[in-house]
Amino acid sequence: MADYKEIINQYKDLPGGIIEAYHAVQREYSYIPEDAVKAAAEAFSIPEAQAYGVATFYSYLKVGKRGKNVIRICESAPCHVAGADQVVAALENELGIKMGETTPDGNFTLEFAECVGQCQVTPVITVNSKPYGDVTPQKVAEILAEYR
Repeated sequence: MADYKEIINQYKDLPGGIIEAYHAVQREYSYIPEDAVKAAAEAFSIPEAQAYGVATFYSYLKVGKRGKNVIRICESAPCHVAGADQVVAALENELGIKMGETTPDGNFTLEFAECVGQCQVTPVITVNSKPYGDVTPQKVAEILAEYR
């Protein structure tokens, strides 16, 4: 695994590079370590509070530990009407955790998301940003098997 300081330094001379740096760190770690926010503040010569503000502003970015595989389920109205709550129940049951939690082995994290732009195939989940549409409780185990 690459060091987050090395990753951040690759972007420090780019305008708006902090966002790209955070994306790159998150691709490597699946989240942004707290210390990486401090390193970004230093690399981009900005206050720590500002670096933290950038890292927490975008819902796609996540500061703090989370699982290797991040499962997000859309909680917008179309997905809700199409049965997202049953898919949430199936995910929680299959993984033994609740929304917002990470499995003890660190393999999966469950999160809610706003619209993921796949309203034609609701309900939708994403696993590491890969979308799965028309998800039913019966399909959950099959989808998770790809990542186990």
